[in-house]
Amino acid sequence: MPDFSIEKQKIEAGYKYICGIDEAGRGPLCGPVVAAACILPVDVDIPRLNDSKKLSPKVRLELFEQIKEKSIAYSIGYGDVKEIDKINILEATLLAMRRAVEGLEIDPDYLLVDGNIFRDFDIHGESVVKGDSVSASIAAASILAKVTRDLL
Repeated sequence: MPDFSIEKQKIEAGYKYICGIDEAGRGPLCGPVVAAACILPVDVDIPRLNDSKKLSPKVRLELFEQIKEKSIAYSIGYGDVKEIDKINILEATLLAMRRAVEGLEIDPDYLLVDGNIFRDFDIHGESVVKGDSVSASIAAASILAKVTRDLL
């Protein structure tokens, strides 16, 4: 189960707002790619928080509402079909992630991005392979992105 171990390490290193980032819609190549950015307080309790792919649609929807209520800040970004066709799915995904971060009401000072690519951000951060299974912030972003995409 994901936890706040990484986030707590970054806070101990002097960072304050640790933001998890994940996407949904990259696999099917149908419709937009959706990315979410989420800053959670590290002492928040959200039972059943997990990688969105490991949860039922009903549980995802319940957690979606809890995450929105309990987060310090969250934002959704999109890469539309025209952008995917023009710049490819990877670049559209990265664009959606940047848009999600730019849409946050609070500026994060460290980013945790699910996957193995971290680039094109002017903020410190890192990629975390299988991050949605390790980091609570990334898991929350995973749920926000997946539910948003499913609702489209």
